[in-house]
Amino acid sequence: MNENRKKLEISGLLLIDKPLGFSSNQALSKIKWIFSAKKAGHTGTLDPLATGLLPICFGEATKFSSHLLNSEKTYEASIKLGWKSSTGDAEGKLTESKIISLSLEKLQKELKSFIGLSKQTPPMFSALKYNGQPLYKLAREGVKIERQEREIDISKLILLNYSKNIIKIEVTCSKGTYIRTLAEDIANKLGMEGYLTELRRTKIGKLNINEAFSIENISTLSSDKRKSCIKPTEVLVDRYPKLSLLDSEVDFIKNGQPIKLKKKLNTEIYTLFTKSKVFIGLGEIDSNNLLKVVRLISTNIN
Repeated sequence: MNENRKKLEISGLLLIDKPLGFSSNQALSKIKWIFSAKKAGHTGTLDPLATGLLPICFGEATKFSSHLLNSEKTYEASIKLGWKSSTGDAEGKLTESKIISLSLEKLQKELKSFIGLSKQTPPMFSALKYNGQPLYKLAREGVKIERQEREIDISKLILLNYSKNIIKIEVTCSKGTYIRTLAEDIANKLGMEGYLTELRRTKIGKLNINEAFSIENISTLSSDKRKSCIKPTEVLVDRYPKLSLLDSEVDFIKNGQPIKLKKKLNTEIYTLFTKSKVFIGLGEIDSNNLLKVVRLISTNIN
């Protein structure tokens, strides 16, 4: 690859369908090179053995990526019963264990029991850090660290298929939910061991895998067609209500000055736009009906 190509100022969001075997950082590096982008980052890491929706943020969009991280995520996952994995997935050392006869009725009932708020202990094979070291590195050295339970919320868990001791599910869950741990917990609830064999992310908030592009596909497009694949930055924060500002109010906001609004609005975060529908950034209205800056884009506002 020619690393001396001119780097371009690009802003916005690109949805990638991450392939099997690629780390999220490898996918990011490839996309960054294809677009010759000066600044890019991904949001919502996927393991190399997982596929699916990986949002890539360019330029100014990187400032707002954290708002997407807090969104619900939807996955399709396959769980193989009768085997235990040292890592909870197909990368680990496998040990065969017992298989119990299982009816569809019992399986459906046990899956429903996972819906709602619950506590989950993060796995050792995760990117969580202990004293600056990722847990998975310590796990590979045989070190086991005590991990604190965290609250998770599963809003949907449905059975897609059950055949030859493999359960395929679709799960929609909150930030911080580990599907490999969920897979083991489901198997244990059924009285067996089990591990995650496949994982595919299909949604993050309102973003859908149907809108994503493969790396191979993107690489074959012309420069203009590639740019047309990029969504505007405000897509990252479209879960917040919109607020259109007058030109005079835009000037105040650009200078970081709060605005006393005439109309009473709810105390929450808003996406800010000019009269001509140009995205400015995020603002928050306090209990005194003052609009204050949360984050602004750096591009010129007309």
